[in-house]
Amino acid sequence: MRKRTRRQLQGWGAVAAVIAAVLVAGNWARVWPVLVAVLAIAVVGGAGWGLWRAHRLAVGQDRQWRAQEEAKARELSMTEVDALSWQDFERYVADLCRRDGCTKVVVSGKSGDLGADVIGYLPDGRKLVVQCKKYAPGRSVSSQDMQKFVGTARPEHGADIALFVTTCRTFTKAALGLAVRQDVVALHRDLLGSWVKGAHLETLIPLNGSGGGTTRRPPA
Repeated sequence: MRKRTRRQLQGWGAVAAVIAAVLVAGNWARVWPVLVAVLAIAVVGGAGWGLWRAHRLAVGQDRQWRAQEEAKARELSMTEVDALSWQDFERYVADLCRRDGCTKVVVSGKSGDLGADVIGYLPDGRKLVVQCKKYAPGRSVSSQDMQKFVGTARPEHGADIALFVTTCRTFTKAALGLAVRQDVVALHRDLLGSWVKGAHLETLIPLNGSGGGTTRRPPA
C-alpha cells in the first residue's frame, strides 16, 4: 500500500509538473520577469545571510580572543602577587584599598585578628573589613574559612562591606552559597587580577555579592 501510494503521488507530481511547464511556456512573456525577480531576491537574500553569518562568526571569534587575552593579562598581573608572603599580601591589599580612595586603612598583620586582616572606610563612609587568604591558585576557599569570617566581620568589627579576598581561583559551592546568603563579597583570583590591573574596588563589589550596608561616615 505504501509503495502504491508513493507511485500515485509521484505520478500526480509528474502531471502537475507537466501542466506547470505548459502554463509557463504559454505565458512566458509574463512569467519570466517574475522568475527573474524571485531569483534575484534569492541571490541577494542568500548573500545577505552569508554576510550576516560571517559577521556573527567574526564577532564571536573576536570576543573569544579578547577574553583569552584579558585572562592572560590578569594572570600575568598576578605573577608578582603570587611571589608575596601572606604578610606582604595583606599589605598589598591595603595599598589597593588606599589606591581606590579608602581612608583610615589599617593592616592587622597578626594572628588572633578575628578575620579582620585589613580595615578601612570606603570614600562614601562605609566600613570595609577584609579577610585575605594567600592560597595556591589551584586551591579552593572552604566553607569553614567563610564561616569564620561571617562570624566576625559584622558581629565583631561592624563591617558595612565584608570582603573576602583570595589568590586561589574558586570558592567551594558551600562557601560561595554562604557568602551570598550573608552578603559577603567573595573576590576570587580572576576578580583580584582585575583589581590589580586597575579596576576600581567599588565596581568589583557588586560582581560577587551585593555589597550591602548603610552609608555612614567614618568616626572622627
